[in-house]
Amino acid sequence: MQFDSALQAATLVRRYKRFLADVILADGSEITVHVANTGAMTHCGEPGDTVWLSDSNNSKRKYRYSWEYTQNAAGDLICVNTQRANQVVKEGLIKQQIAPLSSYQQITSEVKYGSENSRIDFLLRQPALPDCYVEVKSVTLLEQGLGWFPDTQTVRGQKHLRELIEVKQTGARAVLLFAVMHSGIKQVRAAKHLDPIYTELIGQAVASGVEIYAYGAAMDIEQISLEYVLSWINNP
Repeated sequence: MQFDSALQAATLVRRYKRFLADVILADGSEITVHVANTGAMTHCGEPGDTVWLSDSNNSKRKYRYSWEYTQNAAGDLICVNTQRANQVVKEGLIKQQIAPLSSYQQITSEVKYGSENSRIDFLLRQPALPDCYVEVKSVTLLEQGLGWFPDTQTVRGQKHLRELIEVKQTGARAVLLFAVMHSGIKQVRAAKHLDPIYTELIGQAVASGVEIYAYGAAMDIEQISLEYVLSWINNP
C-alpha cells in the first residue's frame, strides 16, 4: 500500500493516553499526533527516537498527523500503526502474494464468526475449496534477536485462538498470519514469558491443524508491503 504522501520525520518527545504522542517537527515546533495502537509498544518508541508521520491533510481532524513508523537506534523501521498490518495483508491477498492462500479469489473482511462472537480479519472463499479463516496479528516486539507475540497478555488474542481451533474442527481452513512490522525481526515465536496461556493455546492450535505463517513487511517513507516469508519457531 502507498501512503497518500511521503511520510515526514519528527523526533519523539513522549507517548501518553495510549492514543497520543508529542513530537518535534523538523522546523522545531512541537505538536500532538495520533497513535493508532492500543498495545504496550515495547521498544517501539523511546524519547529521542526518529518517528515518521503521515499527514491526513484534513483540517477537521483534531490531530492532523498520525505516527506511522519508529526508526530506532539500530536503524530498524517499526510500523506502530496497527491498522497497517491488515491493510498490507489484504493487498497481499488480492495480489496473490501470500502463496499458501493464493488460490482464493473472494476476500471478505471483518466477518462475524465463532462461539465467542468475534470477527475474523479475512474470510476467503473459492469454489471447490474449503472456506479459509485468516486472523492477522502485527508483530513489533524484538528481544534477544527474536520477534515475539504477544508483547503483553492478550485475552482477546486467546479468544481468537480458541475460535480458530473451533473453525478447524468444522472442516474449514484456519490460519494465523503474523504480519511482522519490524525490519529487524527475522524469526517469530510465541512469548511464553509474557502470556503463557496464549502460548499454550498456540500449541493446541498447531496440534488441531491451524496453519501459522509469518510474513515480513518491506517499508519506506512512501509505501509498505508484505513481501517475504519469515521463520515461525514452533516450539512454545
